Amino acid sequence: MSVAHSSFLAGSALPTVRPCGDSVRSVVLDSWRRSRSNGVDPDGFGGAVELAGADLHRYRATHPTALIRPVVRKLLVEDAAEAGLLVAISDARGRLLWVEGDPKVKDQATGMNFVEGADWSEDRVGTNAPGTALALDHHVQIFGAEHFSRVVHEFSCTAAPVHDPLSGEIIGAIDITGGPRVAAPEVLSLIRATVVAAESELRLRLLGVPARPEPAVARLQVLGPGRPALTVDGERIRLSQRHAEILLLLAEHPEGLSADHLAMLLDESELDPVTVRAELSRVRKIVGASGLGSRPYRLLTQLDTDIAVVRRALARGDAAAALRAYPGAVLPRSLAPGIVELRADLHARVRATLLAVGDRRLLARWTGSVDGRDDIAAWCAYLASLDRNSSMYAQVAAQLTLLDRKLGV
Repeated sequence: MSVAHSSFLAGSALPTVRPCGDSVRSVVLDSWRRSRSNGVDPDGFGGAVELAGADLHRYRATHPTALIRPVVRKLLVEDAAEAGLLVAISDARGRLLWVEGDPKVKDQATGMNFVEGADWSEDRVGTNAPGTALALDHHVQIFGAEHFSRVVHEFSCTAAPVHDPLSGEIIGAIDITGGPRVAAPEVLSLIRATVVAAESELRLRLLGVPARPEPAVARLQVLGPGRPALTVDGERIRLSQRHAEILLLLAEHPEGLSADHLAMLLDESELDPVTVRAELSRVRKIVGASGLGSRPYRLLTQLDTDIAVVRRALARGDAAAALRAYPGAVLPRSLAPGIVELRADLHARVRATLLAVGDRRLLARWTGSVDGRDDIAAWCAYLASLDRNSSMYAQVAAQLTLLDRKLGV
């Protein structure tokens, strides 16, 4: 990508198709063009600090994003600090109001003026996640050398705009910045879910709803062979597979789903939307009338899932925690297309992380599980992690030989 970036700055034409992953995404190329036409210096040092000291404190205190900061801190900042990441909240102009997270990464970011009070709009510093998300009014991920400014090429970032829930106007953006792990799709899911929670909180505050103790977050359990369940305020409600599928799909699409779209995700043979609406009525009885919106169908209360727990562990690079939180596949008996895709994606991400880490104990647990017992690559990685003179090496080698014969490899 750095070659493509240099070629663009030199005036060369670039393809936007990425068959081999080495050309430029259209969203990035369009942003590069805007950045160049706005006169952004690709060798500049980030955003200029426009607000500082008392001026910054006064501005933040009265800005609407101050109302959502507690939600952002709870959902993102605490984990980001442990994962070597930064979380930033900007205003609608792209000025960073809060930058929190890992102290070492924060010090590194200071070198490119990614600091509180700095202007990180696309007009000022070129292609970057918070600035470009505001320019497009859409969530965006920018990886390494996709940034227009060379000083930012060591970082990746994911951001999404936040809207005033009453007027619909953009009030700012929420961003996660850090190393390559920020490029993962689950980070984008975290950002989008946080924006939904933040806008819900903002709606309550703007409507003058009195502050009240925060209720316990509902938790959806869909991993492993057990029957799916929803836990609310300590009460565990056993779910039918269909209701679990619906709740999970709604949790995965915080922006909402139409009845037709939900029907497609539940049954590739074109499930009747009328039937879906009937099931949604039953789901509403489970989550409460105030918990499910319509047009489109969406969750109005915060719903955590055991899938999200695994993803958060993967996002911060904690393979052991991810494996502990992963007792098995997503709704293993479900044939719903949307669930099948989620199941395959999570399985692949857990497996890839374990193989990349190569920890002997984790590989032993994985190859001893239903998901990993026929995984030849995992068995090979497990074997490579062992001392050749150990008895366990001989046992794993024998198991791998049996597996080769069984699968005809």
